[in-house]
Amino acid sequence: MPDLTVEHVSKSFPTRGEPLVVLRDASLALAAGQNAAILGPSGSGKSTLLFIIGTLDAPSSGSVRLNGTDPFSMSESQLAEFRNRHIGFVFQDHYLLPQLTVLENVLVPALAEGSPPPATIERARELLSRVGLAERLEHRPAELSGGERQRVGVARALLLKPALILADEPTGNLDRASAASIGELLIELPRQEQAMLLAVTHSLELAQRFERRFELLDGKLRDA
Repeated sequence: MPDLTVEHVSKSFPTRGEPLVVLRDASLALAAGQNAAILGPSGSGKSTLLFIIGTLDAPSSGSVRLNGTDPFSMSESQLAEFRNRHIGFVFQDHYLLPQLTVLENVLVPALAEGSPPPATIERARELLSRVGLAERLEHRPAELSGGERQRVGVARALLLKPALILADEPTGNLDRASAASIGELLIELPRQEQAMLLAVTHSLELAQRFERRFELLDGKLRDA
């Protein structure tokens, strides 16, 4: 079964004086189908921790294992392939490609392996139907509302059936109604797929929907 184990992760950055310590001995674990939210003020290190778990940055010390694999032991090309296959990302800014249709944007993660096979295209259509965009497949991002764009982002993150979904302030740019709708989708779809979900957010309303909650203060992660 998929699992995520983060053990004693610390992160610091060199400065002209003392190193800037962002994370101090952070640990957490998730199993298949579980979800957790990380709360904390701006600058507390939430996004840094998420980027390390997502293999976009390396820890100064400590370890991250996804499905028993240490991604930081891989070569750069192996790591990129591992990340694309096993981790899905939902960002505050959806990062949709403006020249592509909704369907094409969802298929972007599959393009690393060449032209998507029919089964992958069908899965993209199914996911878009599940997020309520079955009638928007040929639209461009500029023709969608903010909430609809974020729905495309959720579908894209799930395309390759990743073990882990990471969400960075996924409702931060949305109005309250859209935020509530996206929050519900964001939690329910990974659970249906038995994927793990970890989100960082300022929103107490969103965090309360999650099974588990952590708080990051002064670089230290603790149960909230």
